[in-house]
Amino acid sequence: MLNQKTQAALAESNQILSALGPVLRGDNSASNIHQVRAAYNAMQAKQPHPEDVSLTSVDMGGVPGLLITPDELKTDAVVMYIHGGGYLVGSPEGYAGIGGNYAKLVGARVYLPDYRLAPEHPFPAPIDDVLRAYEWLLEQGIAGKSIVLAGESAGGAMVVSVMVAARNKGLALPAGGVAISPWANLEHTGASMFNRDGYDPACSRESLNLLARSFLGEALPNHPMASPVFADVTELPPIMIQIGENEVMLSDAMRLATHLGDHRVRVTLEVWPGMFHAWHFYATILPEAMQAITNSARFIEQVLQDAAH
Repeated sequence: MLNQKTQAALAESNQILSALGPVLRGDNSASNIHQVRAAYNAMQAKQPHPEDVSLTSVDMGGVPGLLITPDELKTDAVVMYIHGGGYLVGSPEGYAGIGGNYAKLVGARVYLPDYRLAPEHPFPAPIDDVLRAYEWLLEQGIAGKSIVLAGESAGGAMVVSVMVAARNKGLALPAGGVAISPWANLEHTGASMFNRDGYDPACSRESLNLLARSFLGEALPNHPMASPVFADVTELPPIMIQIGENEVMLSDAMRLATHLGDHRVRVTLEVWPGMFHAWHFYATILPEAMQAITNSARFIEQVLQDAAH
């Protein structure tokens, strides 16, 4: 049973995002996507970042971004956090809480790219932007083995997709990745899309279908760069997947873990009983959220240590 603060926060988020339905169906009379984005960003900003980190705007090779630096810097390694939001909403400032927690726990700088959003910029624009931001990190002299990618939902899928794109481009790969509640299969064929629909308080199959159509443009939902369960994932570094047991994305996240393992990628899968989509966002009010972030921070430290030797 979720505590009252978490239930209230989820209700506020759902109320804001419900306005996307008419927008995505083409009815802009009651609202528009810019208003929804502004309301969503304001809601996210209510989840504070740790006090002992600093926030700075940064240009990541033409992609705007946010740099979070902990007061106690323990390593030269960096984390690039890719925010979620169905490819349609979200901004780095709204994810300063998650990014700040990683910065503090790992003692590393955290970069959050502000990638372009659909429907104005459909697939593959968000992936292209994040790949460019990753390439910019390499251009700054940061070795791939000193970078870890992390992200949730759409950002969790992009953790894998950007690694695939980097490999295909011949770039150095990161030390590892953390995919939180990854939106890994835009066909939405996993069993949990049906038997968990209504149990996940954060998203539904219907809403995901609308978001997918808006993001994909003319691309098919099984395009390997949009749905990493169909991608060639050979030679990728270790990846941790964290998924809530109540999520409609549960089955497809587990399919992604199997797909990675089948192709000799070291994968760590955590299924959290009773948790909902991207519960990490509520770390200040939900103990399981901070526990999951802490677990993944330890994974980040381990893959960085392994890559350094």
